[in-house]
Amino acid sequence: MADEIKKLKFKQNADLQIEVIPLQTLTNTKKELLIKPHRTNFYHIFLFEKCQPKHWVDFEPIKIEPYTLLFINKDRVHQFDQLLNYEGNLLVFTEDFFCTNETDTKFLRSSILFNDLADKPTIKLNKPDFEKYINICESIAEELNLPTDSAKPILLKNFLYNFLLFAEREKRKQGFTELKKGADLDYTLLFRDLLEQNFMKLKSVSDYTQLIFISEKRLGQATTKVLGKSPKEIINDRILLETKRLLVHTNLTIKEIGQNLGFEDPAYFVRYFKKNTETTPVEFRKSYLKN
Repeated sequence: MADEIKKLKFKQNADLQIEVIPLQTLTNTKKELLIKPHRTNFYHIFLFEKCQPKHWVDFEPIKIEPYTLLFINKDRVHQFDQLLNYEGNLLVFTEDFFCTNETDTKFLRSSILFNDLADKPTIKLNKPDFEKYINICESIAEELNLPTDSAKPILLKNFLYNFLLFAEREKRKQGFTELKKGADLDYTLLFRDLLEQNFMKLKSVSDYTQLIFISEKRLGQATTKVLGKSPKEIINDRILLETKRLLVHTNLTIKEIGQNLGFEDPAYFVRYFKKNTETTPVEFRKSYLKN
């Protein structure tokens, strides 16, 4: 039987939507939930110490080495290694906590840390450099334990901002190919945001160019320059990713999956999937669940 994708939200009663959790505490208390696929409405930063688990993010196994940072964007589907041999800390926060103005929102959505546009989501560190990030997490945890006052949210956000800026600097030092800022990147990020919100109902390039107020040709120039893909290819990739998630992690029928994704004709949905993956939905589900 397939595992359902659990949808998790940040603690509803949390005044400040940021938290530092020891990984061993988390794996001891949430084992059955963590080893199954789940997605959250908040951001994850794993700080792995002396452990080497395999963490899964949307069908891709990420092999972890000691003293590694792993960044997972909100709404990604991921699951923990079955052995749960995790040591270190997990820093989580919501967009509502971090983004108190337009500058914050633009920084977070275009960050090279959480953005899966061009690079792997990990940073490998040596032990002394790793300690710098541990120290920031300790400062966040200490501040969270203090009585609430007007300075508390500002201090917590500054600690988090420092963490992200240090990590971006380190990622660049390790050879990250910088995405050139400008109109092409802005259009591409806006297109991806709109696609994430609307891919189940809007499937043509013109649907999105009308929302962005640019021509299809201009959007194509932008996405090709930034991602090396056309807007149509990016739309297809997003629909196919969600299809694979539903095939592997739910027991919905092929017809039900197609309907959930906005395909009224089941036969067309099967042809669409096969054209883009060279396998049928049934074949994909069977082959993946055998592994």
